[in-house]
Amino acid sequence: MELTDDGAALLVAHDGVSLCRYVYRPSEPRVESPRPYFHPVRTLTGDVVSIYRPHDHVWHKGISWSLPHVGPQNFWGGPTFVRDKGYVQLDNNGTQAHRGLTVDDGTVTQELDWLAADGSRWFREERVLRWSIVDGGWVLVFTTAMTNVTDAVIPIGSPTTAGRPNAGYGGLMWRGPRSFTDGEVLLPTGTGGDELMGSRSPWLAFRGRHDGHGRTSTLVFVDAPKNQGHPVMWFVRSLPFACVCPAPFFAAEVPVEPGEALRLSYAVAVADGAPHPEQLVSQVSW
Repeated sequence: MELTDDGAALLVAHDGVSLCRYVYRPSEPRVESPRPYFHPVRTLTGDVVSIYRPHDHVWHKGISWSLPHVGPQNFWGGPTFVRDKGYVQLDNNGTQAHRGLTVDDGTVTQELDWLAADGSRWFREERVLRWSIVDGGWVLVFTTAMTNVTDAVIPIGSPTTAGRPNAGYGGLMWRGPRSFTDGEVLLPTGTGGDELMGSRSPWLAFRGRHDGHGRTSTLVFVDAPKNQGHPVMWFVRSLPFACVCPAPFFAAEVPVEPGEALRLSYAVAVADGAPHPEQLVSQVSW
């Protein structure tokens, strides 16, 4: 793996192919809840498997750690779901502000401040990123430790915990390219589509086809075994667009006490073609 830093983003490449760009100094407007993101994300042969600022939800950005309900703050972007009112654009869009970044033998450690809409700091985050080449593809391991630096308990939830059924998004969110619409969702127990929303399993895969050449790509999202205290329910859609989010706050809020660190890890495997997801899951190294 080759990592190149241009002062605002890291470019991760292998064998002449740019696998992903990690923008750690985002420049989007505050209403989109600026936060680091991975885009474009590519397979080993260069096929793009992410999208940036789609017109229907401009706050969707490739792969990003995005939380819509952090107390009354929105670190997801756009409007907030309010019980008995629906989605309302509030003055509550927070920012994940870059503080520092180090690269040590291919492992990236980033320090961030989570700033509320009024500029106050709510969390200090240490984010660790690792990339590896595996048989049939490549893997990103994403680890976060978010420490509550306020003197109050901060509950983290989702639109579902706020009253919207079956909309428990919030976490490591991936938005796929337009051509992946109506793609195939795979779980250890079988395959399907949107009816798998809210499933529980250690991994979930999404398989789609590209416009132009018609090739297939597969992404596998893996919940780390050490996340057992916050078991994932999968937020997944193949219609009207492709997206996946391992959602630890899907159906119940997780309170973070003052001084407490919330620690979570996930892996994303990216592959050309249609390998069995277990082939990739078995090669993830935590």
